[in-house]
Amino acid sequence: MPGEAIFGPFFGMLLLTFVVWVYLYVRRLAFIKANNIDAQQLTTPVRGEQIIPEEVSYPSYNFRNLFELPVVFYALCLYLYVTHGVDEVYVVAAWAFFGLRLLHSLIHSTSNIVMFRFVAYMASALTLWFMVLRAAIDFFVL
Repeated sequence: MPGEAIFGPFFGMLLLTFVVWVYLYVRRLAFIKANNIDAQQLTTPVRGEQIIPEEVSYPSYNFRNLFELPVVFYALCLYLYVTHGVDEVYVVAAWAFFGLRLLHSLIHSTSNIVMFRFVAYMASALTLWFMVLRAAIDFFVL
């Protein structure tokens, strides 16, 4: 399997982050415009949270979340590519991670049903930690 195969889910995550970024601004700006809010009232995140309803900010919370575990995913993908460690198991796991993070983002940015979001998050986290542990074992044993 070519090492470049790991970049499909890698770029999927990058594009997901971009889509959430666009969506968060669409939601925020629509709310600000519809409610004639002066942008100067939003000088800090705390002030913004006092003015903008929580459900409008769901995509923003998800955007922040996309800079937590996915950062480990990006680093691992690059490590696997550079060390020629990419194989079918990693690629399938990487696509699973992306799919689960996509589901997590859809839930987090819309209905935000916590238990559904948690299940998607935990499944994606366990997939990622499987990949990390497998790579670490390969590194230390081989």
